[in-house]
Amino acid sequence: MPATDPYVVTLAPHVHAYVQPDGGWCLNNAGFLGDAGESLLVDTTATERRALLLREAVLAEGLPLPRTVVNTHHHGDHTYGNGVFRPEARVIGHENCRSEQLDAGHQLHLLWPGTDFGRVEITPPDITYRDRLTVHAGGIEVRVLHPGPAHTTGDSIVHLPEQGVVFTGDLVFQGGTPFLPMGSLAGSLRALDVLRSLDAARVVPGHGPVTDPTAYDATERYLRWVAELAAEGRAKGDPPLETARRTDLGEFAAWRESERLVANLHRAYAELDGLPEGHPLDPLTVFGDMAAMNGGKPVACHA
Repeated sequence: MPATDPYVVTLAPHVHAYVQPDGGWCLNNAGFLGDAGESLLVDTTATERRALLLREAVLAEGLPLPRTVVNTHHHGDHTYGNGVFRPEARVIGHENCRSEQLDAGHQLHLLWPGTDFGRVEITPPDITYRDRLTVHAGGIEVRVLHPGPAHTTGDSIVHLPEQGVVFTGDLVFQGGTPFLPMGSLAGSLRALDVLRSLDAARVVPGHGPVTDPTAYDATERYLRWVAELAAEGRAKGDPPLETARRTDLGEFAAWRESERLVANLHRAYAELDGLPEGHPLDPLTVFGDMAAMNGGKPVACHA
């Protein structure tokens, strides 16, 4: 199997992670669980072709097509494939996930017009919750928790308490750089505390290989480092791009998508300016500055 092919990791009996290397832009993870009678899917994919491969992977494990899809947040790499699982599946997500997905529409098409996304019907959650929700599928208890604004304002953590498994969505990028402009830096730190409190040994990040709770510590170091950079840069009167350009990435240099630093600084500056967590930032400025950090080239969709 080529290194770029998706693969399945069995996390516990009847619980699987679906990993798409290398975890870069638009290459997210998903998960599925259940028994011969019922299955549940955590997130989908960025393209129709990849969603069909995910569908085949569920069937290959002897599970029926999912009756439930849980979206960890609204971004198209996690939700564009929702329609492939209709009409069998209902979609669950936080109430903000629904509104954000409807507002975003075919946003990935605008960011990456050269990518073949296939047939994509925007399919937002038709079952929403505010704080927490419990679903039972195939004899497995699935707890869906909202940590507050973090990666977005509509994030969900999917926790399987009996199996010691957690699907973090994009609260964690294993081997990749966090991405905060649609959420909150302070909220992302709080979300890590929520994740730690679940005491799950197997951690499925939104992108990158399956990991363990040490990923929370690495993510926290990065977030606190960004907060320090932002405080210093803002005190000097430097814009986020100038602060990012002069920064030595240090231990984070090996992480994918290092250009996200400037996007994260935009969020950190906004919070230092007293704007509410999750307050909308100008996407043209954020992505323009990331392109500047990326050698003047727009960031590429890997799907």
